[in-house]
Amino acid sequence: MTDVDEALEGQIRECYGRVVYTHKTHDNCADLLFKQHQRIKKTQILLSALVTCGVIGTIFPDTSAMWAILTAIVSTALFALNAYTKDYDLGEVAQKHRQSAAEVWVVREQYLTLLTDLRSNFVSGDQARERRDELLLKLGKIYSGAPSTNAEAYQMAQKALQQMEDMTFSDEEIDKFLPRELRRTAPNATDATSP
Repeated sequence: MTDVDEALEGQIRECYGRVVYTHKTHDNCADLLFKQHQRIKKTQILLSALVTCGVIGTIFPDTSAMWAILTAIVSTALFALNAYTKDYDLGEVAQKHRQSAAEVWVVREQYLTLLTDLRSNFVSGDQARERRDELLLKLGKIYSGAPSTNAEAYQMAQKALQQMEDMTFSDEEIDKFLPRELRRTAPNATDATSP
């Protein structure tokens, strides 16, 4: 591989790394927002139930003033929560993150294929540049419609990818999914007895 090809491969590897992080970050954003959405919905149900109990409690003359005050407080909290969620649907935003992650995943795999083809001399430098540029335009379209991510999701992605090795597999792990003829590691005793 020439110095020019090494520079090209280096750039494509850098793009691949960024796309891996982007995919994982959008995936994490979707998870975080969906959990927050679920908490808000449960809180709305709970507050609605408390308001209903408060209204029923006002029927009893001995405690009606106390129930009216509690109902007013809980009702105000429910109103504030409903006003917050009126224009900002966390479930919808979570779904947009999920969609962005799915679209970025395809590009991630295309970058990996391009790196493999480049290293295998299956594509020329010019062909690799052309595919790189196509992937860049494809990513630009995805990013322009994707919701913004947040620092918490990025830190989760960083931990998953660096410390927990979320995207890495040992040969042994991969071999468990492959037929014996495609495995790289030596067969163990259980493989020898399996049909």
